[in-house]
Amino acid sequence: MPKTTPVTSEQAHTEDGWYDPAEKLLFEELAALPPGHPARDRIRNDLAVRHQGLVTRLAKRFLNRGESLEDLLQSGNVGLVKAIDGYDVTRGHVFTAYAVPMILGEIRRHFRDTGWAVHVPRRVQNLKILVHAACDELGQRLGRRPNPQELAQELDVSVEEAHEGLAADEAYSCLSLDAIISEDNDRRDESTVAQPDTDLDLIVERITLWPLLGELPEREREVLLMRFFGNQTQSQIATTLGVSQVHVSRLEAKACGELRQQMQTV
Repeated sequence: MPKTTPVTSEQAHTEDGWYDPAEKLLFEELAALPPGHPARDRIRNDLAVRHQGLVTRLAKRFLNRGESLEDLLQSGNVGLVKAIDGYDVTRGHVFTAYAVPMILGEIRRHFRDTGWAVHVPRRVQNLKILVHAACDELGQRLGRRPNPQELAQELDVSVEEAHEGLAADEAYSCLSLDAIISEDNDRRDESTVAQPDTDLDLIVERITLWPLLGELPEREREVLLMRFFGNQTQSQIATTLGVSQVHVSRLEAKACGELRQQMQTV
């Protein structure tokens, strides 16, 4: 006999189209409860948890568009909760058919409201959507990018509004200063990127320290200048001065201790 693949619970439909009969019972129970009933929150939460996979799948469609997955999931769950509250189980349609447009609508609303690099009025945001869609459609028909006059005629708007919609489309996202210079070169253009200057933190110390160096005994001052400004080792200094390395080490420690003490009292 030929082998048969068992039907899973996700593949099996009930007669009315539901994958999970228990889910339908939850919606029927929710619809039967009056507003404010304490059990409503528990049922709504249970239904929301059951559909997190749906929200995740829909949210991932919008990845790599400048918004984090966490924000997309949050917006998608807003749409899910609205769908749970607005769903009418008596109409006979499965919940997912009602929920998907609601979830996608909230995710798209998130992009419309917060996904702009430059804040623009809602009217211009809506105009941008129309212009963007018209550019795609006209581009297919004309075989090139349409000009503002052609867009204005297609959308039945003024040429000025077409220009405004095109400008809003460009303002939707900005190019980072860390962007790759070219596709063939992975080097980043850092000519306009500010870099921290650690030497700035030492300016005050240097200004304070310089006159204190002049007050040190000549031999101690000479050791410090050779050690820290001449970048010489203690052995090299000892050879130059004709003394032992131990003596150089003591002079250096004494001079540094005196400077440190005076710096604290300034």
